[in-house]
Amino acid sequence: MSLFDLTGKVAIVTGSSRGIGRAIAERLAEHGARVVVSSRKAEACEPVAAAIRAKGGQAIVVPCHIGHKDQLQALVERTKAEWGGIDVLVCNAALNPYFGPSAGIPDEAYDRIMGANVRSNFWLCNMALPGMAARGGGSVIIVSSIAGLRGTPLLAVYGLSKAADMQMARNIAVEWGPKNIRANCIAPGLVRTDFARALWENPELEKKRSRETPLLRIGEPDEIAGAAVFLASPAGSFMTGQSIVIDGGVTIGSPNSAE
Repeated sequence: MSLFDLTGKVAIVTGSSRGIGRAIAERLAEHGARVVVSSRKAEACEPVAAAIRAKGGQAIVVPCHIGHKDQLQALVERTKAEWGGIDVLVCNAALNPYFGPSAGIPDEAYDRIMGANVRSNFWLCNMALPGMAARGGGSVIIVSSIAGLRGTPLLAVYGLSKAADMQMARNIAVEWGPKNIRANCIAPGLVRTDFARALWENPELEKKRSRETPLLRIGEPDEIAGAAVFLASPAGSFMTGQSIVIDGGVTIGSPNSAE
């Protein structure tokens, strides 16, 4: 059996209508997984599912606003009804409505960030994991960020939420490991997505980040997807509680640090 074979596995990918989530959904499907494409609006997900099916894969659309607990439960129940259960859960959906110093963040923005990026993942995992355990195990993949590893003057609360996601993965790994459930995070650096548009669309910010990155560029969504395939597949069967950093090397040092 191929180390990366996902034939017969069922995978939910939240926030998969575009960007990193879409790339993950498409690559999981290419390796044989039956994929649930999910984001707030069904019409945004349909092209992704159609593209997967056009390549011979299997995909359905289940819209879900991650901030609504009842919709998360419906996502889990619809997946079970359609395909019998869940083997791979990719918590990718997130938001960041505030870009600036932490001292200026409104309480509402703080609550939205922590609610969407932490509490919703907590809810969804608690809903999905009992059924996953009953199927013999599975893999939880939380898309975090290097913002959870570094201090930042502009993304402090977002970083706080992403650090919490890393701890969530560690807790799940310990609590559910005996049931053969693994939990890991992927921590991307700056990637060219709509979500990060405020960073990379600013020429000065993109140039600065590229100069600070050993590979001298920012990432592309598909460069994150392979890690999700690894973590979901037999290739990653002994990895749990970890955070895989995919950032072009920016967290380990700058090629221009001597300047």
